[in-house]
Amino acid sequence: MSLWRNALILLALLAAWQALALLTQSLFLIAGPAQIALWAARNAALLARALVATGGNALAGFMLGNLAAMALAGVAMLLPRLGGVISALALVVFCLPLVATGPILRVLMGPGNGPQIALAALAVYYTTLIPLLAGLRAAPAGWFDLIHVQGRGRWAELRHIRLRASLPYLATGLQIAAPAAFLGAMIGEFTGAERGLGVLTIRFTRALDLPALWAVAVLAAGVSMLAYALIGWAARKGAGPPPEAILAPPLPQRRTSGVAATLVAGAVILLGWWASMWLAGLSPFFAKRPLDVLAALIWAPDAPQTRRVLAQAMGQTAIFLLPGYVAGLALGAGLAILLVAWPRLSAVLTPLAIALRAIPIVTTAPLIVLALGRGAAGTITLVAVMVFFPSFVACQHGLRQAPGQILDLFRVHAASGWQQILRVRIPAMLPALFAAARMAVPAAVLAVTVVEWLATGGGIGGLMALSASVSDYDMLWSAVVLVTLISAMGHAAIAAAERRILSIYAPEQMRP
Repeated sequence: MSLWRNALILLALLAAWQALALLTQSLFLIAGPAQIALWAARNAALLARALVATGGNALAGFMLGNLAAMALAGVAMLLPRLGGVISALALVVFCLPLVATGPILRVLMGPGNGPQIALAALAVYYTTLIPLLAGLRAAPAGWFDLIHVQGRGRWAELRHIRLRASLPYLATGLQIAAPAAFLGAMIGEFTGAERGLGVLTIRFTRALDLPALWAVAVLAAGVSMLAYALIGWAARKGAGPPPEAILAPPLPQRRTSGVAATLVAGAVILLGWWASMWLAGLSPFFAKRPLDVLAALIWAPDAPQTRRVLAQAMGQTAIFLLPGYVAGLALGAGLAILLVAWPRLSAVLTPLAIALRAIPIVTTAPLIVLALGRGAAGTITLVAVMVFFPSFVACQHGLRQAPGQILDLFRVHAASGWQQILRVRIPAMLPALFAAARMAVPAAVLAVTVVEWLATGGGIGGLMALSASVSDYDMLWSAVVLVTLISAMGHAAIAAAERRILSIYAPEQMRP
């Protein structure tokens, strides 16, 4: 019965899509399913070759990025003193805007698939690392006490407790990472690749070939949705018993350790930046060192002009960044809660939510800007779409972590569904919500810079694209540093609120 119902829902959605395409035919914004299918059938070989190129790079980046995330999380658990440094380093690398690192990687790595794979890996490792770290801590304190009573250490904790507790969180991270890997590979193809869906996107956008552009978008979305569904199916097959109540004593917050970790991470980043350029023997013309950027911003003859240009561009970006971030986070959490209250809506809304994020932003950005304009509406919408999906997936997972025993107790006392949501599920969702909020900071920055790069031409994204095109590498590297610092500051502000709130509602997350 559910199969027939889903089939009818799919047919209704396709019919509505086709009707909308016919109604807006004069606007040249939407291609209907019939047009897309006809174009895809005529150009199946072209799409297949492009999909093999992009899919192979995305898969390689997906594997490398997620393996790196798992390794970093394991080291952070085994060596807790390094946990803060590892998190800070991972954050800074993830905050590097892909629209700027793409051209730099192309210059450093040359032709080939290297930049595409590297950008796919950079796009996914942090989205897996943050949920995984939360999952590795999501276990009752009594379990760790049992390990310690037996005289065993952190390796035994990791093997027998933390790994098992982290599996649902790992699945969530992998589901979020699947579309991100595809996006990273396509952005890498924008920097000078010879083949791939990103190359086709550029070609069809310039030619205003609407059916072709939508065919690429639908193909990319379909592959991402398939990967999302397969990961979810595997997670459900390997799911254990319902979550237990996590009891943990409150732990004192150690602010000094966070400051020390930040300072150490900053020193390591600067040293690694300088050393990598020196060891590789890269030309200072395009591979700027820390002192080069500092000079461009402070004591170079044109430093005041550089600072003015950067401040003006960042001001334009911030106007769109903050509303889009808040809207995407609120919509993601709100929809997850709505589907818990009315689960029957999930059959319709969940596939739409996945499809909305699965279509790469590099494809949707020009279309949404054409529909909503180059002003605030189009840019804020795209930022909200980028933030919405990881927030929705993470909050859905968090709501499912509500302890079964406590829910049973509420049901015995005839508590309503909304009372269970407000008093049990939402508190259980808080670690996932804050993880999503932290992941969404760089995601929002990526979204707004991609939109500015591809569609509006303004803000810090437009400035980075212009700087790369005219080989103004002082400005490009200065913009990268500025965007990274602002992303890190936003992440730090969310993390500070997270520590304060989770120390009350989820103190196990404060455990090193």
